[in-house]
Order: sequence, then C-alpha cells, then structure tokens
Amino acid sequence: MNQEHYTKLEKMYLQANINTALYDTTTIKISEGLAQINMEISEKYFHALGAIHGSVYFKLLDDAAFFAVNSIIKDAFVLTTSFNIHLIRPAHKGIISSVGKIKSKSRNLFVAEATMYNEDGKEIAFGTGNFAKSNINLSEKIGYK
Repeated sequence: MNQEHYTKLEKMYLQANINTALYDTTTIKISEGLAQINMEISEKYFHALGAIHGSVYFKLLDDAAFFAVNSIIKDAFVLTTSFNIHLIRPAHKGIISSVGKIKSKSRNLFVAEATMYNEDGKEIAFGTGNFAKSNINLSEKIGYK
C-alpha cells in the first residue's frame, strides 16, 4: 500500500501543469517521510546574473517538504501554510537536488524542512515550512492515480 501511495504522489507531481510546462526536467522519489526532487538546470530558470532565480529554489524546496509530509497522509491533500527559505549560494549548471523530510508532526500541524544541493553535493539553499491536512481527498480528480 505505501509504495502505491508514493507512486501516485510522484505521478501527481510530475503531471501537474506547472511541472509539465516549466519544470520538465524534474524527477521525484518519495518514501516514508522523505521526498527528493532533482532538476537539471536550464538557462530558462536564470535571472539577469546567470544563475537560477529564487522562485526556483522556493518551488523545489517547498515541493520536497510538501511531499515528505503528504507521504504519511494517505487520504487527503496537504497544504503549505507557511514556508521560509534561505539562499546560500547560486547555482548555474548541472543537476540540483532538493531533499525534504519531516521534522515534527502533531494531529493538525506538520513541520518539514528541505535542503537543496548542487551537483557537487554542496548545500545551496534550505527551507522550513508548516503544513496542514486539507479537506480535499486524494483522488483521480486531482491527479492521484
């Protein structure tokens, strides 16, 4: 059951409109309380100084933390209620990896963190967020299939 859940979440992520249109070089692997997203850097993600824009850092960090949390919630979609990022160094080539994991959980609140690494394994950014279980069921209607 758990692997089926992880696979459905992975498909849901990869088939989301934003990922098929803008982030078409991403891959995702989900397991219990953990998610890893890899993306090949392209110049289409660059700001004027030739490195990836902060919005890309935010999206990949939030997504990794989000799916780490949703890996343990099997009946409902999770919502990000807040997320803070810290940029350490720029990235402009290769593959970046964002690894999310759960830090704390209670009945209604989940705290997760994500760390982003460049292809040399150096930390380039990190973030922490709060997540809540929504009233939206995981279903084929939202791509959970």
